[in-house]
Amino acid sequence: MMEISWIAVIVAAISAFVLGGIWYGPLFGQKWMAYNGITEEQAKSANMAKVFGGAFVLSLIAAFVFAMFLGPKPGLEFAAAAGFAAGLCWVAATFGINYLFAQRPLGLWLIDGGYATFQFTLYGVAIGLLG
Repeated sequence: MMEISWIAVIVAAISAFVLGGIWYGPLFGQKWMAYNGITEEQAKSANMAKVFGGAFVLSLIAAFVFAMFLGPKPGLEFAAAAGFAAGLCWVAATFGINYLFAQRPLGLWLIDGGYATFQFTLYGVAIGLLG
């Protein structure tokens, strides 16, 4: 049976949630909404329980599976580097492929891919420290 630190997984999920609030809020929120054609009114009318609840559950799932991938007690340096590589080279690269075919703007890929890179780096830091 795989040894998983649930504290590390929960901290990792919370870190991604906090990062998302900053990343898609004051840092890049307006530009991200513009790239996606979302108005302030549309954003405010969303079902926030569904959006934030769903985002947190998905963050928990991603953090849990990443912890499984890293294995028990991976060490901070390795886990952070693996998180950076997973975010940039798996998630952001996959976004890039989709965005090329969908003819989405480069700026949108930079925002979303940048978030994914930092998200998984934070997962690695949390799992490396607490795993």
